[in-house]
Amino acid sequence: MSDTRLPPGFVDALRQLVGPEQVITQPEELLVYSYDGTWALGHPDVVVSPRSTEQVAAVVRLAYDAGVPIVPRGAASGLAGGAVAIHGGLVLNLGRMNRLLRIDRANLVAVAQPGVITAELQAAVEAQGLFYPPDPASVKQSTIGGNVATCAGGPRCFKYGTTRDYVLGLEVVLPTGEVMRTGGAVTKSSTGYHLTGLFVGSEGTLGVITEVTVRLIPKPRASRTILAVFDRLEQATTAVGAMLDAGVVPATMELMDQVTMQCVENYLHAGFPTDAGGVLLVDVDGDEAAVAREAAEVAAVCRAGGARAVREAATRQEADELWRARRAVGGAFGQLRPNRLGEDICVPRAAIPEAVARIQEIAARYDLTIAIFGHVGDGNLHPNILCDLRDHDLVVRTLQAAAEVFQVAIDLGGVLSGEHGIGLLKRDFLAANLDPVAIEVMRRIKATLDPRGLLNPGKVLPPPDVTPPTTVPVGAITAGDSC
Repeated sequence: MSDTRLPPGFVDALRQLVGPEQVITQPEELLVYSYDGTWALGHPDVVVSPRSTEQVAAVVRLAYDAGVPIVPRGAASGLAGGAVAIHGGLVLNLGRMNRLLRIDRANLVAVAQPGVITAELQAAVEAQGLFYPPDPASVKQSTIGGNVATCAGGPRCFKYGTTRDYVLGLEVVLPTGEVMRTGGAVTKSSTGYHLTGLFVGSEGTLGVITEVTVRLIPKPRASRTILAVFDRLEQATTAVGAMLDAGVVPATMELMDQVTMQCVENYLHAGFPTDAGGVLLVDVDGDEAAVAREAAEVAAVCRAGGARAVREAATRQEADELWRARRAVGGAFGQLRPNRLGEDICVPRAAIPEAVARIQEIAARYDLTIAIFGHVGDGNLHPNILCDLRDHDLVVRTLQAAAEVFQVAIDLGGVLSGEHGIGLLKRDFLAANLDPVAIEVMRRIKATLDPRGLLNPGKVLPPPDVTPPTTVPVGAITAGDSC
């Protein structure tokens, strides 16, 4: 790929704005910015790595005036194809804007540039006795800007909420190059429209996030980790409801099926039982007395629900090992198949057992291995369809099964995505999940802020005349390349 599709003089103008070392046009370097955490591929014509809001605004303004598509990009760990330049154009790499600007203990906020790694933000605030709860599985790779763009979640969502619940203010570069600030250090505001919330979860289609102000809370004084082992997966899913009925509010409640456990145990030897049908990995936190009481309640509920074993991690190191294994599931699946299609449906909590049963039936009908894990406390399931891109028939079955998994979520009153976003991969299914008037309002918002349709084009909103497909289109996954 070269810059031949760009307007004459465009690359030279970029170099003048940000410096030649921050502009990439060489084909082998562009390749690095052509993909994200999915199978999707793009073909950027130029990559720019700004270091300040002023540079972002200047680059966006230049590209917008020239009619060049702009794709914001963080760590590219996303799982919906949201950071892939499917229409070419300019990739705006925000990874160099990676400064944690300040931690304000008095007001319980932190201010960060978008390229700050989420785990680094967490570590910095915890060193001061504070806590930033959102913790996506990609916490050591993903950036705070990307988390805001997709409204990332993670295991602690049930008790603490998602990224949306912690963003107090933003600095955003609009598609025209204007810089807008929303919100701030206050935790309450009924002053005007909630513009901050509009950009959280907008996946880079409405503006480029250049600064984030997040709410912090005091760090919990104590925590305990419990592993409950069940012979059958349905016992584990049923225990989730029983735990909530008992009034227990765990910090995390993770489900893993047998395939997931076997893979992570072979990979890291963390102590998961490979012969069990499913496990629940539960954290409780708070003050020591409450934690001890809730840990005992969790154990009692799980035993009453048929758990054959309930084990509390004896040390913080043992608990960390269990969670390290849970976060490593994506890499561990490579033992069975070289590729996977990681899905992200969310259903009402009461529907979890039925959703799991229907996904298992889909796997059997298509002769596929679908590993099921997820944040069951808030109904967020991650069915991962294991596959091999070199096997065309297997890929076709994988994509057909994925479409049926989407339908399961819709049938049960759920949504297509709990935390990964819609991006490219689920775009054409959106009309089957949302009210048509709501989609039309979204289109109007997009047209108002981005009248030329140049900011992350082709993502989130389906074309007006699209009919929800019965399979995930192969072209949407592979950008036209054969499987």
